[in-house]
Amino acid sequence: MIEALRGLGYNTATALADIIDNSIAAKAGTVDIRFIWAGKQSRVEIQDDGNGMSALELDKAMRLGEKNPLEQRNRDDLGRFGLGLKTASFSQCRRLIVASLGKDALQSLYWDLDILATSKDDGWYLLEGTPEGSDGILEPLKEAGRGTLVIWELLDRIVTDGFTDQDFLDLIDRVERHLAMVFHRYLENSRSFVLRINEKPIKPWDPFLSGHLGKPWHSPPAMSPVALGVEIECHVLPHKDKLSPAEFDAAQGPDGWTAQQGFYVYRNKRLLVAGSWLGLGTGRSWTKDEAHRLARIRLDIPNSADAEWKIDIRKSTARPPVELRSWLVRFAEDTRARARKAFVHRGQIPRLKNGSSVIQAWKAEHFTGGMRYRIDIEHPAVRAALDEAGNLLPQIKAMLRVIEETVPVQRIWLDTAENKEAPRTGFAEEPSAEVVSILEILYSNMTKLKGMSPALARERLLQSEPFQNYPELVAALPDTI
Repeated sequence: MIEALRGLGYNTATALADIIDNSIAAKAGTVDIRFIWAGKQSRVEIQDDGNGMSALELDKAMRLGEKNPLEQRNRDDLGRFGLGLKTASFSQCRRLIVASLGKDALQSLYWDLDILATSKDDGWYLLEGTPEGSDGILEPLKEAGRGTLVIWELLDRIVTDGFTDQDFLDLIDRVERHLAMVFHRYLENSRSFVLRINEKPIKPWDPFLSGHLGKPWHSPPAMSPVALGVEIECHVLPHKDKLSPAEFDAAQGPDGWTAQQGFYVYRNKRLLVAGSWLGLGTGRSWTKDEAHRLARIRLDIPNSADAEWKIDIRKSTARPPVELRSWLVRFAEDTRARARKAFVHRGQIPRLKNGSSVIQAWKAEHFTGGMRYRIDIEHPAVRAALDEAGNLLPQIKAMLRVIEETVPVQRIWLDTAENKEAPRTGFAEEPSAEVVSILEILYSNMTKLKGMSPALARERLLQSEPFQNYPELVAALPDTI
């Protein structure tokens, strides 16, 4: 049975997160993870300064299925199945040693899967003390005087054939990124919780860039009207243009911008799901795509809702109950729409300071067969050409229609997906003189041919895409050209 449990799907980072959950539940203020490289004899140690366990508590903690997952838990309990310590550890190693120092004297028990495999009967041999040749391995716990020490030895799922010390270092980096994300809400208060790898403190990774001035929008927290303790908060992250290179690289998270979009599901501030649309959608389930990569939604659920949310043993999946799906879809649709606009418009929602919409050159038309894009003939640049077209009006209208019917949508999406960036628009990176030359043509048409006052012409230009992004150039237009 234990060999079967090794295949639950943990990786090293998710397995360590399960161990750290126990430390948090034990009121630990500091958790130290030590990766010790020694080839096939390498080991991993997790030590905390929590309350520690008595002999009876340790014995129960080392047994499989000692707790009934249906039992009511404390509100701050991060466990559920009574399997995490064992299954997480067995997924990485063949020998698990757990020592604890609480109110009782130092206690130590260990599982050795090789001993179980070679035993001639079906006994569950949970062994006392430490394995032969492990003298001094408990010294760090003795020196600390309290807490719990978990040791993984015989790392057959980590140190495989061909595994080198550089692979070990790369593994440490991946673990650090994962733990920085999963426990970021604990780590943000460094006075109450510190997590270290080989004595180096882990810095929290905030998926929502809280407080960043470049964020175009985030919603206030909202409580579910039907599910007690469920809270949602929606975020649209800044466009790349609003971030420094270092900020952009850090904000993408362990798996990159596209993979990290969607819901972030927390239970007691511990992250369970890091970016997923949870099978939600309108018509069919949403998939992760470039257009919505700036959308991230924080979702908090209580640990009393584990069964309703289908939380698994690894605490890595969640499925919202039916009664909440429409509520979640409503918030997610709004967030996705805002994120799409921020992405397409390079981080800027096309609205004026007074809240009115900017006149855009393109508009989307929805019809029974789908949607299409049309040039807005009321845009000042288009309107000016049509009004002065004279005999050329039919040819100009034909030209606009050809442009509308040949928008290279597929090519744009392909280039965007491959380059991970939207094409440059709105005179991006063009010299100011190029923008001014276009402005002067439109400004002259408005003032000389249409009889607008200079002030009204400037106002109309500021209400039109993409000139709303160049208020200084518009304001500098002279009263006469």
